[in-house]
Amino acid sequence: MLNTQLRSFKRKLPLFRKPFRRFINYIDNNSPKGLDPLLPELEKEVWAEVDCLSCANCCKKMTPTFTSKDIKRIAAHFNQSPAEFTEKWLTKDSDGDLVNVKRPCQFLNLSDNKCSIYEIRPADCAGFPHLTKKKWSDYADTHKQNIDYCPATFKMVEKMVARIEFK
Repeated sequence: MLNTQLRSFKRKLPLFRKPFRRFINYIDNNSPKGLDPLLPELEKEVWAEVDCLSCANCCKKMTPTFTSKDIKRIAAHFNQSPAEFTEKWLTKDSDGDLVNVKRPCQFLNLSDNKCSIYEIRPADCAGFPHLTKKKWSDYADTHKQNIDYCPATFKMVEKMVARIEFK
């Protein structure tokens, strides 16, 4: 099942990327009644079908934004100062945010797709893919980006399209 899930996602993505982005834009601009209460139900269905460890695209192709709190916590774990940790592992992106210096993430174990700092991982990682974080529309731009990388986000949008009238 694990590789099948990722292969299915990769096969569907080119076909559905544009329509799903249009749908997310539509939802962002015309939030249907009852959307937010529906999302937790859909999210349960998504997690029954998606196994993150079969994919790890978020860790392989994306990078979290590290907050100062993340940096302090993770640096302490490695017995480093926040400055030492930042110099060794992070860089500033075009928005000035601190992100991983390389991809895949330096903390990803490629043999099993597990995070070596899972218990102290950045908050951005802990919340990913932000399916029901706040209101759906608050993360519309994030979801449009995530459908390219995350089978769970893709599956969530797929389920929303099937249940919500879209013009």
